[in-house]
Amino acid sequence: MTPFPKPITDVIRERSSWRSYDGRPLEAADRARLEEFLAGFGAGPFGGRVRLQLVEASAEDRAELRKLGTYGAVKGARTFLAGAVRQAPMDTEDYGYLLEEAILFATALGLGTCWLGASFNRSGFASKVDLKQGESLPAVSPVGYVAARRTVVDATTRLFARAKKRKPWEELFFEGDFTTPLLPARAGAYEDALEMVRLAPSASNRQPWRLLKEAGGDVFHLFISRTAFYSGVVAKRPGGDLQRLDMGIAACHFALTAREAGLAGEWEVGEPPAVELPARTTYVASWRAP
Repeated sequence: MTPFPKPITDVIRERSSWRSYDGRPLEAADRARLEEFLAGFGAGPFGGRVRLQLVEASAEDRAELRKLGTYGAVKGARTFLAGAVRQAPMDTEDYGYLLEEAILFATALGLGTCWLGASFNRSGFASKVDLKQGESLPAVSPVGYVAARRTVVDATTRLFARAKKRKPWEELFFEGDFTTPLLPARAGAYEDALEMVRLAPSASNRQPWRLLKEAGGDVFHLFISRTAFYSGVVAKRPGGDLQRLDMGIAACHFALTAREAGLAGEWEVGEPPAVELPARTTYVASWRAP
């Protein structure tokens, strides 16, 4: 895998969702580095087979740009990160993990990106990535050079989503059970990994991840705290569940930061801890040292 050109904690802090682009195609050097990075992908952390690629439409071909539509959510973008995942129990989490890793690498190159899980023309992208039987296309992201100013739609979307606002630690991270908040002073070597999860993007900025640290050890259990809106019709939309994508994004931020700090471990789906769970909260996976 091509290494990141700067520390992952810096990249995560720099990442911002951009829906306004200047229309330029990717320069050859940036395209080559992105394609080399994508070529190193295989299975996600939960074993799902994911393939990601760059999809481009010519600025001169208006029909092609309309086909790769984003329903007005994105302006000026010509290139997108898109792909497919083989349908499996943890397919959406794997796709979220690897697409976020690609988005972070693009950010490190100085490129703009933006998660699109609902506001894009799925059939147009499915054709471009040659979506096969038994595969899904949960999300895409524009990738390119950002415009000098955000469009009104871009600025308004960020305002309503409160894009920069994040929940405090005591609402996201716990130790032993869900009544005992895990504060930074007790996170030890994993403080940065947890903070990078806290800064992760999510659908409508709902931040549905919860992490429970085992008392007296460095085992972390990832849970999804469902937002009512996303557990109904939206969760059953074609292509995947947006909040399961969020779980993949959180797992990505945690793992990349931990590994850069020299902390060995892997995500695995195992037995959930025997604790009382808050409403609409379910187990996803666990981070364990080898």
